[in-house]
Formats: sequence, structure tokens, C-alpha cells
Amino acid sequence: MSAALYSLGRWCHRHAGRVVAGWLVVLAAAAGLAATVGEGTHDDFTLPGTEGQEALDTLTRTFPQIAGISAQIVYIAPEGSRVDDPALREAADATLERLDQMPLVDDALSPFDDLVDGTVNAAGDAAIIQVQFSGGPSDITDQVKTDLRTATEPLEAAGAEVELGGGAFMNTGPTITWMEAAGVVVAFVVLWIALGSGRAAFMPVLTALIGVGVTMSLIWALTAVTHLASPTPLLALMIGLAVGIDYALFIVSRQREELGRGAEPDEASGRAVATGGSAVVFAGITTLIALAGLAIARIPFLTWMGVTASASVAIAVVVAITLLPALMGLAGERLRPRSAGSGRAPIARRWVRAVTTAPWVTVVVVVLALGALALPGRDLALALPGNGTAEEGTTERAAYDLVDEHFGPGFNSPILLTADIIDSLDPVGLMDRLGEEVAAFEGVETVALATPNPTADTGVVQFFPSTAADDPATAELVERLREAAPRFERDYDVTTAVTGQTAMEIDVSEQLSGTLLPFGAFVVVLTLLLLTTVFRSVVVPVKAALGYLLSVGVSFGAVVLVFQRGWAADLLGVDHIGPVISFLPILLMGVLFGLAMDYELFLVSRMKEEFARDGDADRAIEAGFATSGRVVTAAAVVMLAVFIAFVPESDAMVKPIAFALAIGVFVDAFVVRMILVPAVMKLLGSRAWWIPSSLDRSLPRLDVEGEALHERVARADWPADGSRVAIASLTLPSGHVIDSWRTPDSCVVVEGSSRDRAFVALTLSGRAPQATGTVRVDDLVLPFDASRLRRRSALLPAGDVSRRRSVGAWMAELGSSDPEALLTEVATSLAARGLGPVPNLADRAVDLSPPIRIVLAVAASTAHVMIVDLADLGEYHALRVVDACHDLLTPDRLLVATAAPGALSGAEVATLSLDPIPELMTV
Repeated sequence: MSAALYSLGRWCHRHAGRVVAGWLVVLAAAAGLAATVGEGTHDDFTLPGTEGQEALDTLTRTFPQIAGISAQIVYIAPEGSRVDDPALREAADATLERLDQMPLVDDALSPFDDLVDGTVNAAGDAAIIQVQFSGGPSDITDQVKTDLRTATEPLEAAGAEVELGGGAFMNTGPTITWMEAAGVVVAFVVLWIALGSGRAAFMPVLTALIGVGVTMSLIWALTAVTHLASPTPLLALMIGLAVGIDYALFIVSRQREELGRGAEPDEASGRAVATGGSAVVFAGITTLIALAGLAIARIPFLTWMGVTASASVAIAVVVAITLLPALMGLAGERLRPRSAGSGRAPIARRWVRAVTTAPWVTVVVVVLALGALALPGRDLALALPGNGTAEEGTTERAAYDLVDEHFGPGFNSPILLTADIIDSLDPVGLMDRLGEEVAAFEGVETVALATPNPTADTGVVQFFPSTAADDPATAELVERLREAAPRFERDYDVTTAVTGQTAMEIDVSEQLSGTLLPFGAFVVVLTLLLLTTVFRSVVVPVKAALGYLLSVGVSFGAVVLVFQRGWAADLLGVDHIGPVISFLPILLMGVLFGLAMDYELFLVSRMKEEFARDGDADRAIEAGFATSGRVVTAAAVVMLAVFIAFVPESDAMVKPIAFALAIGVFVDAFVVRMILVPAVMKLLGSRAWWIPSSLDRSLPRLDVEGEALHERVARADWPADGSRVAIASLTLPSGHVIDSWRTPDSCVVVEGSSRDRAFVALTLSGRAPQATGTVRVDDLVLPFDASRLRRRSALLPAGDVSRRRSVGAWMAELGSSDPEALLTEVATSLAARGLGPVPNLADRAVDLSPPIRIVLAVAASTAHVMIVDLADLGEYHALRVVDACHDLLTPDRLLVATAAPGALSGAEVATLSLDPIPELMTV
């Protein structure tokens, strides 16, 4: 991957204008699409397959007057008056007349209608007008809400206090405030300090803004085809900004390091994208997997949150590895630091020495402290948002508070019990009796409505609990009503179900709570698999997973203290104390997993790199921390700035998520990774890098830090003696190792067992999987240039040699532009080596003898490196084929011929003998 990223980074640097223009076109197109088709978000918390959702879907078909979008007009009589005073009754009637004239209003129920009960409070000074709309969420536009407010003018003129609420006024879109902009400014200042350049600091901010601009536009356009919950765009914005800036920071810092070492700007960009970009791609993929794992909950709105957040991360990665090197290309030499820097990082070294002086004390103190902070998380209460969590000062929040004050908390949480009454001969009487049954349940405050639909096949009992929707007693009431379904069926011969917005929210919260354990297990297992593969260690991944769990626990504890117990609530702008949004835990675990793995990767990979130099574990901890600590610190501070900016003024649903992420990032970066990790690594010493050999062999090798590029740079002038092929420390399948071998010749013979010689041949053509050691073929160094070598090499003979294929057509397919002239040239060599008879162009290729077919294939091929196997030819023909091919080779081409041991001992070409393995062979 690092080789592909290296080429991509250099290409984008050299074609900066085209890349920047391309991204601007993408941004403009996405914005145009969003403006054209976007319909806005709506909190549509559906849960397919559950009793409540199936009942609600049935109501939508059989009783749409009940199941559709509704609104409440809450009005309070002037002091000393009652809502049934003649003046207010007349104003209410006038309001109802205006409502009936609105096109989308399906029905508007007077609080004094005989069909409903409980819409006038016991004191008689408050009433609720229920408004039912015929459209869906996307039809309730701002103009509809304005018309609804206009319809209440008679009540306001009569002196009543009027507020609007209900499902029609649920959150419908993201709100961006000045605080988010302040967070970006803080991030820019941090970048300027970390990078030492205002120009370099501006680039991550610019690329992140372009990335989230594309993401937000696409998300808004997506609302044309599906319902997205109102927090969805804000979450994508928050995550996209944070990771977009951080990912770009890692690449820009690497580019300036390379420039400081004297590299040319395009080479520095290529190396930065190959090294920092490899880590960015890996970190992005881990975050994508974790966010996609939200689908485990099988809740549509949460799945879409995961998808859109994943999209923001994916776009951030693509922007970082394409647009960023293009911007670096436009800046050119102006990004080169004035001084290379000492690289000693004295503050980082003093820090890591302090935390590792007494590692046992550090580990015990940190674990106990984090464990204590995580304890309040046991009381984490979850609920879905409603108008009670809306921003203070909005009409929906005011309506919610008025209902709570004058009617009771349960009147903001209506619940529906549906009944299939198609077989009933007395539907009205049946529904009256069911209403009485429901009213008798403990926890039911008022039965507002018990009626059949116009076709008398479905009945509905609408009632209000005595407790709020997020109160555990309300969930218990819903459960008791569902448990009573068999009794209702026995006594009344009807099938019942409990549904409605409140019941659906309870179902969603319960399902989310039940998903936490499997999702947590998924994330932990993923952590162990990924980090074991990257670090080739058993202990490091376990340590990383435990640290991640501590960070999550502290985040949960902090959320409980602030949002449920009210600690520092005023300081953070928290005006609703109570349960937090149901999907906070699973979303926090998914996002924080990706960020935690970022920090683990950037810190510990440098420690591993240092350990590989001399095996000194203590020196590796200090050197690795000093090298990466500053960048990781800056990255974490940027994350904190972005997340904290969403806390004070943000939407009530997003606020606790942003707060939890900020706490999680702080704890994971500055406590777990920068205190606990060095101390644990100090205790483990060299044992931290132990892995069973069998496990090491079975795991794939991931180059997430651009190790292949480092090797490529280190071997740029190796072996410095004009050799065309050079091999060092190459381990063969048999277990033997080629310590050192090289040759300046253009024809190489590889002798040995079939398995070993095939492996060497595949290695020299860039096709060997997971080849260890270092190999150079002309200007290409493996494994970094393996993909380029594959494109420039060929395994011969090749091409279509079917019965009807002529020799001329076959040679043309291999690349010969003039098969006739080439055949004439080859004929001389064939004759000189005794490999006749010479074929004609019209002869069938399938009839060629193996020796002649090999020679013709080598002559016709345009590949830079050609691999041929001579094991089946016998010594006589094999020697003559090698000599003939050698005659035809041009100076820029290379032939590798494999044969059994001793078969080509008489060939006057470079020979690599694999059996026995020479300790050192130089030709």
C-alpha cells in the first residue's frame, strides 16, 4: 500500500492544479445536489420487526388520523380566567376554523370535544388542541409551522399564552453556532504551534473544511430518499472535522520532516503520503469498521448515523491523501522548515522518564483513578430525545414545559393500545370496555380516547401515563400492558398491541441497551486482531484494548455526573438534567475506538521501530515517545477543541455525545496512551514484542507506517557496485536464507528445489507474497516497488497458443511489432545453437517445441524482466535455450531462468545456487 500511496502523493503534488480543481468541482456538485433535492432531517425512530412498529404500520393503513404527524396547541388562560370562559371558547372555535382551512390538516380536535378526555386540565386554566396532519415529516415545512402559529392569533388576541409542540416540531435539522467556528480557530492555533508554520497549519483546516463540505452536502441530499435523524449531520460534521484535521496533520508533519532532511518537495510529499498516509488509511479503515458496526443494533436511524459518519471519515481520508499533497505542491519550497530541528524533544523525554521511573506505581494509580471515575457510569440512564430536550426559548420546549406543569409529565408521552376488532358486532362498546380496562392499570393517568376507526376494523385507546417517557415506571407500564395481551384476547376476542411514539422510544432504548455487550465484544475483538497483525505482539493489543475500555468507562461516568446529576451543568450550558440519548454509548464506543487506535498506532509503532534497531526496550520507549509525542499531543488537542466546541451551544442530542467524546479523547490520549502505556511497556520490557512463531506466520503483514518506504530510501544507493540483481537476507520456503547475492549480468540462472526456485523467480518478478529481506532489480527495490516490478515483468511463455493460433499472431500478442523481422533475427540464433528447425509465421503456435517456444517468447516479449522455467527441458536443450536467449537480450532487459540443481552448470551466466545455500556469493 505504501508504494501506491507514494506514487499517488507524488502525482497529486505534480498535478496540483488539476487535483484542486477536481475537488472544487466535487464540492460544488455536491452542494448543488443538496440544494436541489435535500428535504431536511426528521427524528423518525422506527424499529422494524417489533410489536410497536408493526402496530404503528398497521395504524398508518387503517387509522391514518391517529398514526400520522401531529401537533399540539397548548394555551393557558389569563390569570383569573378559565379556558371555558365564553371569550376563550370563542377564540378557540375561531382557531379551529382556521386550522380546518389549512390544506395539510386532516383533523383538529377541540379540547371540549366529547370524543376526547383529558385535554383540559383539572384546574380549568389550560387546554390542548390536537392537530393531525395528513402528510409525512417532509411535508411539515417552516411555512406550515408559520401558518399554524398564524391560526392561533384569535387565542393570543384573547390574552391566552399559546405555545406549539408535538411531533411536528421535533428537531428538523442541524444548527451551526459560533462555537463550532471557535473550535476550528483553536485547532488552527494548535496546528500553528505544533508545525511552526501558519501556512502549514492552514492546510489541514482547509482540507477538513472541504471534506466536511462535501460530506454535509451529500448527507443533505440523502434526505431526499430516506429519513435521517436530526443529530446525523451534526455528528458527521463533528467527526469529519476532527479526523479531517488530525489526518492531515500527520501527513503535513511528515512532509515537513522530509523537507527538513533535504528532500525535494515532490519527493517529500510522496514519502509523507506513503508513511503518514499509510497510517491514516489504516486508522480510517478501523474507524469505518467500528462505525459500520453500529448496524449490529439493527435500528435503521442508528445504521444511517453509522453510514454517514463512516462517509465523513472515508472522505477525510481521501481528501488527506489527494487534496493535501496537491496543496503542498502549490506551496512548494515555502513549506520547508528554516531549521531541521534537533529531534531531542526534551519535554517529551522528561515526561516519559517521569511516568516510567516507578512504573508499578504509575499503573496502579492510573488504573484506580480511572476506575473510580468510571463508577458513576453504572447509573447511565438512556432515552430518546423529545421536545423536552429542545433548546430553551423555543416554542416546542415551552409547550412541553407547560403541559408538564399544568397536566403532568405523562401528558407529553401519549401511548396507544391498538385492537383488531374486525369480528366485533359492537365496536364502540368493545372499545369503551377496553378503555376502562386500560384506565384501571396502575400508572395510567387518563384515557383520552377509546374509539374504533371509521371502518370499524381497528380500535385505538389513547392514554397518558402518570410518569414521563424517560421514567422507568413508564417502560414498566408498557411491558405490563403487553403482558396483558393474552388476557385481552381471552376476554374480548381481540388482538392488541402497544405502540405510539412513547412506546417506540422505549423499544429503541431497550434494544440499544441490549446491543452494548455484543458491540463492545465486537470492538474489543477487532482491536486484538488489528493490533496483533500490526505490532506482531500478543501483549500490546491486550493492553490497548484494556486502555480503551477504561477510556469508555470514564466517559460514561463523566456523562452521568454532568447530564444526570447536574455537576457543572450551568457552566456547560446543560438545561435538561435526566437520561441521555439512547445511542450515545454505542456511538461513543465506535468513534472512540477509531481515535484510540490512532493514538496507539502512532505512539507504539515508533517504539517498535526503535526497538527493532538495537533491541533496547527502555531506549525504544523514550525515543519512540519523543519522536511521536508532540504530533499526537497536537492531534488530541485538535480533537478536544472540535468536540468541546459542540458542547455549550449545540443541539441537546449532540451535546452529551460531543462531551463524552471530548472526555474520551482527553483520557485516552493524555492519560492512557501518554501515562499508562509507557509505564506498562516499561514493565514488560522486551516481552512486549513476543508473539508465537506459528501465529506470526499465519498473520498477514500490514505496512501501516511505510516501513517498505523507509527500506526503499535506505537502499536507494545499495549495493553501489552496478549490480542489476541484489539479494540480502531473503528467507526461502525451505527455511534457508540468502544472506547476500548480487550480479551485474542481464541473464540469471536460479538452481534449486522446485519450491525454492519458484519462490525466488516470483520474488524477482514482484509476485512473491510476504517476501522477507531486501531485493533490488535494477532501480526497483522490494518490497516497496513490488507492484511496479509486477507491471514490468512477465512469466514466459505466455499468450494464447490454442490450436488455431499462428506463430505470427502469438508473437504479436506478446508484444512484437514486426513478427516477420523478429523471426528472421531469431532464426540466426536458433540455428547457431542447434535449435532448429525454424518455424514459419503461419505455423501453429501449439506445434512449437518447448525450447523454440521459450526463445521466441523471450524475443517477442516487451517485459523488462522475463521469467522462464527450464526444468523440463533437459540439460542439453536448457543450455542452448539460455545461450540463445542471452544472444537476444538487450542491455535494458533481464532474464531469470529456473532449473533443477546442476542442470545449467555449464552455462556462462550468473548462477544463484539454492542447494546448498551459499553464505555469500558475488558474481
